[in-house]
Amino acid sequence: MTLDSGGGSSFVVPRNFRLLEELERGEKGVGDGTVSYGMDDGDDIYMRSWTGTIIGPHNYVHEGRIYQLKLFYNKGYPEKPPSVQFHSRINITCVNHETGVVEPKKFGVLANWQREYFVEENGDRKLMVEENG
Repeated sequence: MTLDSGGGSSFVVPRNFRLLEELERGEKGVGDGTVSYGMDDGDDIYMRSWTGTIIGPHNYVHEGRIYQLKLFYNKGYPEKPPSVQFHSRINITCVNHETGVVEPKKFGVLANWQREYFVEENGDRKLMVEENG
């Protein structure tokens, strides 16, 4: 996220501030409530490893199913997308069927990641919507 200071100059929100915003959104369940996520270890000052839950969207083949996944926010986030790995079996073409890893090149949102994206709006849940929509 880039903010304009009003005088024409802008600055980039630091990675940890951005992750704190993501954490707040994930814990509060911003959106329609079908996506939630949070940190695996509250003592991890780098906020790298997270767990998420997705409830399959209405009117899609995955409707009502609950999927567990892991998110890993490396040092390049938010310029680079988080890594995503499903722990629940899911049958969509962008997910490696043996490892559960989402292959970014096969999933448009991750392949075309932009710094302004948030996980729940532009990532995980849309895996199912994009794949089956």
